[in-house]
Amino acid sequence: MMELFIRAHDLKVFGEQNIINSLNSYGLSGVQLVAYKCLEDVKYEPGQMTEKRALQFSQAFKSANKQVALIGAYFNPVHSNKQKVENGVKVFEEYLKYSNALGCNIVGSESGSFNDDKWTYNPENRTDRAVDMVIDVFSGLTKTAKNYGAYVGMEGAFGHVLYDVDRLNYAVKKIGADNIKIIFDLYNYLDISNVDDRYEILKYGLKTFSNQICVFHIKDCVIKDGKLCQCGVGKGIFDYDIILQEIARHTKNAKLVLEGTTGEDIPFAVNYLTEKIKSL
Repeated sequence: MMELFIRAHDLKVFGEQNIINSLNSYGLSGVQLVAYKCLEDVKYEPGQMTEKRALQFSQAFKSANKQVALIGAYFNPVHSNKQKVENGVKVFEEYLKYSNALGCNIVGSESGSFNDDKWTYNPENRTDRAVDMVIDVFSGLTKTAKNYGAYVGMEGAFGHVLYDVDRLNYAVKKIGADNIKIIFDLYNYLDISNVDDRYEILKYGLKTFSNQICVFHIKDCVIKDGKLCQCGVGKGIFDYDIILQEIARHTKNAKLVLEGTTGEDIPFAVNYLTEKIKSL
C-alpha cells in the first residue's frame, strides 16, 4: 500500500513532538527529514547532529509509529564557493554517519547548479565538466556511506547538472556504486518546453530506475505567463490517476512525499491523494 509523507519543515512546526502531532492531525505516515530546518537545536554546520540527538528523534518517531522516508542534506556540489561545497559534504557525511540512528539509512541531495545559491539553469550545467564534478563528489559520498551501511539518494532536476533521466542515469552508472538510491520528482524534470510530455517522462524514469527509486516527490503545477508555477497537489494540471497508476505498476508500496505543499493545501492534498490511492 502506498504511504503519504511530507517534508517536515513544510509543516511549519519545530521539534519532533510538534511534528508528530501535525502528522497525526493530517493522517500522514511520516516525513522527509531536513533536521536543520525543523529542529531548533540543530544548525546547518558540521558537528551539530550527534548519536544522542538522532536517537532522541527516532525513538519519539518510533513510539508514535511514524517513519522517516528520507534524510535531506541538500547542497550544491558545483558551487563556486568551495568552502560551501566542503561544508555541504561534511554535513551530508554526518547524516550518513547517524542515518541509522535517525531511523532512515538514505541521505539525499540534488546535483546543483553553476548559478550557486539560485539553483537555476546555467549553460555550464549541461557540460561534461559539470557532470564530472558531480560524479566526483557523489562517488566520495557513496564510499563514506559504505562505512555506515547507508545509501546516497540522488535527485535530478531540469535546471541542474543532472537535468534529465538519462543524465542522472549516466552519472549513477559512472559512479558504479551499489548503494545509490533515486529520489524521483516528476515536476523537477519539467519546464514549458516538455511539460506536455510529462507522463512519458514519468514512464521512462520508472523504467530506467525501477527498484532504485526510494521516494517519489509529489507536486503539482499550473502554467502562468508561459512558465510552470508550483501549486497545491490536486489543484493543477497533473493527473494523479495516471501518475499513481504508473507508480503502482513499478512500486506497489511507494513512499509518496509531499514537497512544497503547505498550510491549507496539506489537508486537501492528503484527502485527494488518499482517495486516488484507495481506487487503485
